[in-house]
Amino acid sequence: MLSLHCAMKRIDRETVQKILDTADIVDVVSDFVHLKKRGANYIGLCPFHNERTPSFSVSKSKGICKCFSCGKGGSPVNFIMELEQLSFNEALRYLAKKYNIEIQEHEMSEQEREEATARESMLAVNDFAMTHFENIMADTADGRDIGMAYFRERGINDAMIKRFHLGYSLDKRDDLYQAALKKGFNEKFLLETGLCYKTERGNIQDRFRGRVIYPVFTVSGKVIAFGGRTLRKDKDVAKYVNSPESAIYKKSNELYGLYQAKQAIVKKDKCILVEGYMDVISMHQSGVENVVASSGTSLTEGQIRLIHRFTENVTVIYDSDPAGIKASLRGIDLLLAEGLNIKVMLLPDGDDPDSFAQSHSSSEVEEYLATHEQDFISFKTAILLDGLQNDPVARSKAIQNIVRSISMIPDQITRTVYIGECSRSMGISEKVLTLQVAKELADRAEREAAEALRRRNREAAGLPSEPDDSVPSDTQSPDRPATSSPSIRQAGADPRARYLEPYEQDLVRYVVKYGMAIMCEYHDSDDNLIPMSVIEYIDHELRADEITLANESMRTTFEQALEIAYGPANEDIRKQAEMIEERVARQVAEGIEEIARTTDDMTMIERREKDLVERINAHKNEEIAAMRATYISSRLLSSIDDNVRRIATELVTDRHHLSKIHTKYSKIQTEQDRLMELVPISVYNLKSALIECDLQDINNQIKQIYAAGDMETVRQLMIRATELNTIKKELAKYLGERILSSRKR
Repeated sequence: MLSLHCAMKRIDRETVQKILDTADIVDVVSDFVHLKKRGANYIGLCPFHNERTPSFSVSKSKGICKCFSCGKGGSPVNFIMELEQLSFNEALRYLAKKYNIEIQEHEMSEQEREEATARESMLAVNDFAMTHFENIMADTADGRDIGMAYFRERGINDAMIKRFHLGYSLDKRDDLYQAALKKGFNEKFLLETGLCYKTERGNIQDRFRGRVIYPVFTVSGKVIAFGGRTLRKDKDVAKYVNSPESAIYKKSNELYGLYQAKQAIVKKDKCILVEGYMDVISMHQSGVENVVASSGTSLTEGQIRLIHRFTENVTVIYDSDPAGIKASLRGIDLLLAEGLNIKVMLLPDGDDPDSFAQSHSSSEVEEYLATHEQDFISFKTAILLDGLQNDPVARSKAIQNIVRSISMIPDQITRTVYIGECSRSMGISEKVLTLQVAKELADRAEREAAEALRRRNREAAGLPSEPDDSVPSDTQSPDRPATSSPSIRQAGADPRARYLEPYEQDLVRYVVKYGMAIMCEYHDSDDNLIPMSVIEYIDHELRADEITLANESMRTTFEQALEIAYGPANEDIRKQAEMIEERVARQVAEGIEEIARTTDDMTMIERREKDLVERINAHKNEEIAAMRATYISSRLLSSIDDNVRRIATELVTDRHHLSKIHTKYSKIQTEQDRLMELVPISVYNLKSALIECDLQDINNQIKQIYAAGDMETVRQLMIRATELNTIKKELAKYLGERILSSRKR
């Protein structure tokens, strides 16, 4: 049987580099997260975990993003890989498509084809199925007479059919199955995606036959599932059939229409939440595009986190069915707990979002929203207390339900305001409501503490637990490197490697962060001054003493950095510097021309020209220095090696940044300005730590051999210990006594 992988190819190196050089981290992340400018960087809510306060930082100058709570992030490639769970090549193809970069590729070997992921295959077969369903509806008689006719009857136009990729599946047992096999797709992935299923007799059948099709997309536009609606009137036939959950589809983490709505949500800073496919499509057709649906299920935390990545404001639209409203109130509590600002709107009797949008213009829908939406607590109070005036028990339970919702609000001031409002509307003492809210908060805190204890017990028992949220700091003193990040730390390392790890990490951090930056100069054999980069200096020092890094992850990262530095780096940097020089020359020429045109006095012209050249040259030198410094990190951040990418991300990320008030009126000396001082200290700290390890080993040997009575060997070991202590004193002369406060092993 043919496999989809037969047609796969590998992207060539030149195209990969073009993609990496073109991808802008702010641009890429903005497709998924609503970012706000803060100083030199951007911040937003982390897309990888649930949070209410933004801790996700994006640095345009460094080309990386980083969450300082969960630790995830990286380059544009790594961000897409993590978020969309794509392979390295899949992420490259995603970015190539985004930036309209033509991919040059070559045929993959048999081994490479075998290594292609099942996820890639499932996404590809879903994409084929979507196109198949679209073509069936457009090009076949049944498709036009049944599928297209249904959408026309519902008032959906061609633009919306195209935008949401609506389609139709023929009412045949295995139409899609046979078409997919003819194109070389593997039966395995047709079954794993749920497009087809196997009967008890072992026959393969199409899941969505005889139904109109609604594809479900990820935020980035990948087809991961389908919904199918039957047009038959048989009561024994399910009205809707949906794709089962799979490796690529988790229903609780997806919202229908978010891919089409995300830009409008950010622009309007509001998300409108409805229930079904047609509600979303009709609202978009009316011109109200910031609309998504939970696809007929109760809201989940995963869906709410998706919304919060784009806005803090949510309006939930209900039709006039009281039973349906009460059933969906729990989802609103989850929205409140996320810290979102919730409004609700009740449609006129007999209307749902679909029919209301079909019968009103965009401006009328917008106006109705603006005049009829109300805060959720007031809405819930009116809904739950309606008709309970003469039933004290039921009224008490309803009030407790409302208090529970108030307790979900994370902001204390907002909670207090709602308590006051409810006190007045319900006729209950504000003090009583405050105490009840406090009780709800205490009970929740107790449950969370019990859950935290359960996780700790699982961890102690060797069972899977939550990942460590610790992150490294870039603010450690030069003499005592911070303990390495748990995300970097090498599991199972021997005691010597564990002791050396923070020192090696500190050294590799300079390599990754400033590798090609010029640190100093040295005299060659002809007494010429030759510039030396950070990585050249560190490599020279380690080679001189035959030092090999003990930790595998640090060693691998350092070796990859060396390959870059002694490979394409100098030629690439030269070309980029030439481009900067050419641009600067044009700027100078244009500036001089402008000065000549606007100034008559020769003395003033000369002065302005001199200032112009000095200013532009200073900026040029800064730009070239920054380009050199970040060259290695930009390559490592997009390494095909997962571990190297992760380590590079950790090492180049700064947790804190100086505010403008510190930099506006004075020149602050940066770490890069102090490389000549800091890098040698880091090198000598590592050497000192190695000596400490050797001395400790010698002391242990002396104890063992002394007990055995071999005094000659003891004497030789003591001589070696004396030599090491002498070297240690020599290091102390360079570093100073405070630097050599080595940790005890």
